Amino acid sequence: MTSGLWSQEKASSPYWEERIFYLLLQECSIIDKQTQKLLKIPKGSIGQFIQDRSSGGHIRNNPSSKSKKLQIGIKILEQPHVVLYVDEKEIVDIEEKRAELLLAITNCEERYSIFKSRGRLRKGLHIDIGSPVKVQLRSGEEKYPGVVRFRGPLIQERSLSGIFFGVELLEEGRGQGFTDGQYQGKQLFRCDEDCGVFVALDKLELMEDDDNELENDYAAPVDSMQVDLPPLELNSRVSVKIGKNIEYGTIIFCDVIPGNESLGYVVGVDMDNPIGNWDGRYNGQQLCSFASVESTLLLHINDVIPEAVSQDRRPPKLAYTSRGGGDKVFGHSKPKSTGALSDPGNRNRTEFFYALNGSSVDSQAQPKSKNTWYIDEVAEDSAKSLNDSTSGFGNASPPLQPAPTNSLSSENRFHSLPFSLTKMSSTTNSSISHSPLSLSVQSVIGEGTSGATQESPPATVAPINLHGLEVGSLAEVKENPPFYGVIRWIGQPPGVSEVLAGLELEDECAGCTDGTFKGTRYFTCTPKKALFVKLKSCRPDSRFASLQPVSNQIERCNSLAFGGYLSEVVEENTPPKMEKEGLETMIGKKKGIQGHYNSCYLDSTLFCLFAFSSVLDTVLLRPKEKNDVEYYSETQELLRTEIVNPLRIYGYVCATKIMKLRKILEKVEAASGFTSEEKDPEEFLNILFHHILRVEPLLKIRSAGQKVQDCYFYQIFMDKNENVGVPTIQQLLEWSFINSNLKFAEAPSCLIIQMPRFGKDFKMFNKIFPSLELNITDLLEDTPRQCRICGGLAMYECRECYDDSDISSGKIKQFCKTCNTQVHLHPKRQSHKFNPVSLPKDLPDWDWRHSCIPCQKMELFAVLCIETSHYVAFVKYGKEDSSWLFFDSMADRDGGQNGFNIPQVTPCPEVGEYLKMSLEELHSLDSRRIQGCARRLLCDAYMCMYQSPTMSLYK
Repeated sequence: MTSGLWSQEKASSPYWEERIFYLLLQECSIIDKQTQKLLKIPKGSIGQFIQDRSSGGHIRNNPSSKSKKLQIGIKILEQPHVVLYVDEKEIVDIEEKRAELLLAITNCEERYSIFKSRGRLRKGLHIDIGSPVKVQLRSGEEKYPGVVRFRGPLIQERSLSGIFFGVELLEEGRGQGFTDGQYQGKQLFRCDEDCGVFVALDKLELMEDDDNELENDYAAPVDSMQVDLPPLELNSRVSVKIGKNIEYGTIIFCDVIPGNESLGYVVGVDMDNPIGNWDGRYNGQQLCSFASVESTLLLHINDVIPEAVSQDRRPPKLAYTSRGGGDKVFGHSKPKSTGALSDPGNRNRTEFFYALNGSSVDSQAQPKSKNTWYIDEVAEDSAKSLNDSTSGFGNASPPLQPAPTNSLSSENRFHSLPFSLTKMSSTTNSSISHSPLSLSVQSVIGEGTSGATQESPPATVAPINLHGLEVGSLAEVKENPPFYGVIRWIGQPPGVSEVLAGLELEDECAGCTDGTFKGTRYFTCTPKKALFVKLKSCRPDSRFASLQPVSNQIERCNSLAFGGYLSEVVEENTPPKMEKEGLETMIGKKKGIQGHYNSCYLDSTLFCLFAFSSVLDTVLLRPKEKNDVEYYSETQELLRTEIVNPLRIYGYVCATKIMKLRKILEKVEAASGFTSEEKDPEEFLNILFHHILRVEPLLKIRSAGQKVQDCYFYQIFMDKNENVGVPTIQQLLEWSFINSNLKFAEAPSCLIIQMPRFGKDFKMFNKIFPSLELNITDLLEDTPRQCRICGGLAMYECRECYDDSDISSGKIKQFCKTCNTQVHLHPKRQSHKFNPVSLPKDLPDWDWRHSCIPCQKMELFAVLCIETSHYVAFVKYGKEDSSWLFFDSMADRDGGQNGFNIPQVTPCPEVGEYLKMSLEELHSLDSRRIQGCARRLLCDAYMCMYQSPTMSLYK
């Protein structure tokens, strides 16, 4: 996207008052003039018009362009100091009332999605006080019913304020909210405590009758009183006069243009010859999508001539438009051209000839076919399918036989499904053979000789599937040989009376698509691999019969179903990418480590330890020794080349790699259930570090007068202190060490601290402040320490002075000889028992009286959190306070029980603002009001991970 340099223009600019708003259709990279840093303005940002200009400035993405284009200047509302100059095609103007609804949606990606879903945006305009709605409080959870009690801006800001909705939750939603209708001290509506919420449109859904919703999804009325159907159907053939020639093509789009209805109908035509270069867009709006722009035209409907068809009776039906719900823009993919086979000869199973509706067509005269391959039904018995005159799926159907080519109108030929699929014979006249590929089909003649098509709206039904197949299932279409693939989509397209399944086949097959059916995209895959077939014609993949109907989740990671989720193998040792480079590598969907079958404890722990820290990389490099277990090298190589290195370079590791590690963990005699059960991170670390990799213990801790104890992490044990609101990690660690009389025997390079809990589910503190820096100087043995009073070399430590409010309450107390005497002269301290501080034997006393005593500090690099048995991770990718990322290995889901988890890594800069707050401010802050992901960091911390800044492997 092109953009000019940004400037610090004042909001008082005379252009700022013109009420024209735009939405960015692409992400924009710009440069701050003052800092020269690259900034990114995401797709979906909203700006206000300020002026036009002829672009003579610096164009980032097209530096070689010499021609001057008219550009539009806009100020980004979320960042009012940012001014962009963009080409018209890179933005779309939006009405102010729509801009207000969209502006309240803070996530630009979600905002853009709502904008594209115009039906939802249109419905949002009609949501008002008293409207019944459903509210999505948290991603992945159920929607709660409610009633809108408030509509308007929460805070008047900028030149445009976002419209929020105050909703009173009803029924099961009561008590799930966070307000009584009050926002920042202002009563905007009234309801019971915790029964109200304030949300933007993306969390809201207007409750309607199912019939109305269905009609809106499939019809595109221009007039509210009458459904105006497109006069031309998708896939119908037309001719166009170009110069003195007549050219032919196929309709791939027919509709009015949203916002330009007065233009009338326009059509997108996929020409037979390479004519035109339309890219599916009009004034920045994506009307439809297709693979190639080398032979496509956008024309007014009056400029095309439909193929001669009988107009005596045109049955009413739903329009195959590019819009649903009145405004929603669908992407129509370019249908694939298959053509006729000129040389019948001997063909393999991927070479087919199309005969529509059982018609016998001469292959030489067959026009260019642009129909998605659709198999109506597959018989259980191929021999039976040739002889039976009835079908088990509807009306009677005669045996497959040639029919007159003019038996059906052209209109029905393209929209009366199903199509018949037969194979070319080797006869010289290229007639259709009576030997189908064991695909018993219901011809249209059998379904109704009148040629009438589906007249009622296609119902959204729950597919009846006796085989338990769903999206993500491994399926088989019986053929000789069979077709094998993964179900990527299940549904009922407009005009089709049966539930279809969209399969991604293992092998390419001529006539298959890349996921489109009748011009509409239902999923995306490699070209020539998408097959659409009746769901009830599919069977579970017989090659994995032992895994059906409920798949073996442990083995599914190695199946074809996970083929689209595989990750790389990287041999080269790779340090973590930090700052901007690391951010760009790691963020997005399908990023991080893919979760599968109760693996979140392991996914999040590995992400914390290795995504942005190298403190434990020595674990990946130690050569095998004679005392190591036999699978030591296998485990280390797997960790290094298939998990850590790919994660750092590509930002993604698939569940297949993690399952391999889980299987290795189960080889340990003391371990079980690692491939299937929920485990704790400490259990995983103990098996991996102690039993398999024999990692040298990270911590060496000594209790007074006792031997040094080795461990990999430290669990904080303590009694709950009711007087403490929000403790810091520094306080918790010191309390625990003081109460147990512990000291570190050595300064650790990595310190993993487990938060105090009573079991997995009970938290001792509602919030814990994760100290960004830990000072462990006073917790170390044989280390010089400062006197708490004068700053000199401390010689004595007094545990009983720890809580003394007169001397730095809540701090470890150590004193030099003089100050120790003075402190303990006080009557209330005379009974204290103090102990000498352990110092290095060769330390001259005077060295520390005349210089600053150094501190041993550690930096926070990751926090592992848990909520309702699900682990997630926060990691720090840079030095700035806002440099935080949030990782969830199961953030999204593709499919049901046999589907796939989609991991996601998202920036969460808001964390930095909360970590700047004082403990008093955090204590008084209602947890439910903490924005974004920060609530989980502050309220659900399970482990905090610290590293020594001087002990990293890669300096």
